[in-house]
Amino acid sequence: MESVAATLARTAAKQGDGITGVVRVTASEVIGVEVLPPIIAALRDQHPGLKVELALSNRMQDLLRREADIAVRMARPEQEQLIARHIGRIELGLHATPEYLDKRGTPDSTGQLAEHALIGFDHATPFIRGAAKSVRGFDRERFAIRTDSDLAQLALIRFGAGIGICQAPIARRAARPLIRVLPDQFALQLDTWIAIHEGLRHNPSCKTTFDALAASARADGHGDAMIAPAGN
Repeated sequence: MESVAATLARTAAKQGDGITGVVRVTASEVIGVEVLPPIIAALRDQHPGLKVELALSNRMQDLLRREADIAVRMARPEQEQLIARHIGRIELGLHATPEYLDKRGTPDSTGQLAEHALIGFDHATPFIRGAAKSVRGFDRERFAIRTDSDLAQLALIRFGAGIGICQAPIARRAARPLIRVLPDQFALQLDTWIAIHEGLRHNPSCKTTFDALAASARADGHGDAMIAPAGN
């Protein structure tokens, strides 16, 4: 994440020292655990007086009610009082460990997923119902392991329990990279947004944090950004 740190250093040089205060950032569990820590670490290196509260939940926390100052979301915020920026897209795909695939074989069609241990959801959300239409056989009753925790699903995939959905950049960057399964037959794109209440856009600590999160999406043009840069 050296490129992220360099980007933040340039931002800090423009804004000067003295960024202090508390900023509360909300994001999903996976984004909060797998994507944000190096960004926040680099931000704190540049602004040690800044305090960051990280609220991780798959529930949409309400910026209008000031449950958080900044939100990283997988859907575009609709409220007029919010300033939202499209920062990129994250690709999701089916993944498994090399050890699992060596033992059970690699499926070459969605129909062959029935022969495998699938890891998936327990309760379907509207997003999940839409995503499930993209691949035949990936539905609740076929899952060998069910959990609504994205972090638990990721851990199960990493420990070789079966095949499950994972963010492609996370799969590639793991200490033990995961193998993409059926990439031509199953791929989902998650649009990624950051949002802030318009009343906070001139707050120095909030603006600095917002800009750091936006910069992270385009920090590296060689595939090192965790979020693929937006095209607009």
